[in-house]
Amino acid sequence: MGPSVVVRNLSAKYIGSDTWTVRAVDLQVNKGEMVVIMGPSGCGKTTLFRILAGLVPSLIPGTVEGEVTVEGVDVVRAGYKQLVGVVGLVYQNPEMQVITRSVIEELAMGPENLGLSQEEIQKRIDWVTHVLNLYDLLDKDPQSLSGGEKQLIAIASVLTIKPKVLLLDEPTSMLDHRGTRLVLEAINQLKKEGLTILVAEHRVEWAVEAADRVAVMGRGTILLEGKPEEVFSRVEDIQRYGVRPPGIAEVAYELRKKGIDIPIPVKLEDSWKLGVGSK
Repeated sequence: MGPSVVVRNLSAKYIGSDTWTVRAVDLQVNKGEMVVIMGPSGCGKTTLFRILAGLVPSLIPGTVEGEVTVEGVDVVRAGYKQLVGVVGLVYQNPEMQVITRSVIEELAMGPENLGLSQEEIQKRIDWVTHVLNLYDLLDKDPQSLSGGEKQLIAIASVLTIKPKVLLLDEPTSMLDHRGTRLVLEAINQLKKEGLTILVAEHRVEWAVEAADRVAVMGRGTILLEGKPEEVFSRVEDIQRYGVRPPGIAEVAYELRKKGIDIPIPVKLEDSWKLGVGSK
């Protein structure tokens, strides 16, 4: 498949700041691909996502240099209004996104703004309710939900738009194991349907289960990029850049320190590489 997201020599800073939050970023994501963006707080992940969603500089003032194209749209020039129904952004804090007084209203709001029929809106609500197992939440006031439940609703409300590109900024920060597993299952299904997905995430154990590539950011730029097994095999770089690998990879790092030369697994299904499971 061809490119869905193209970023060339992107640099950006917010109004009133002399510091470039994003510096000389190059990234291409193909249709149906999932890329995980890792890096310490302040490395530029959120700013990159805001630019991809058309929020900077059209809604959030700032300076953006370089080329950014999402599904053929020049997002810097076009702004967020041209990306409605094309890009869906899920914020780290669901309080910024969940605004209605009932879960059903929240799920219907996006499709209604797209002018879809009531029949199509109901189909999308039924679909996302099934995918994320939201049956017990539909009749509740979102403000009465836990942080993790609000996060699921925020993700669900973006999915009902059925965007071509999904941006998830720390989507599992408030979710327990069950909620994280539901998000992973939803992502795997969406990938099969051809959705392009970018995830900014610290908790990478779940993300590498579905990721095609990992990009490590630091000081506003991309320092490492490649398949998960390639990136996490560069032990010295991973540790120097201050990102945490999947737990199973950390075990392999420690075994290597003890002189045991083994491949570095990144997924649980690869635990046989540690000699603790069966292939």
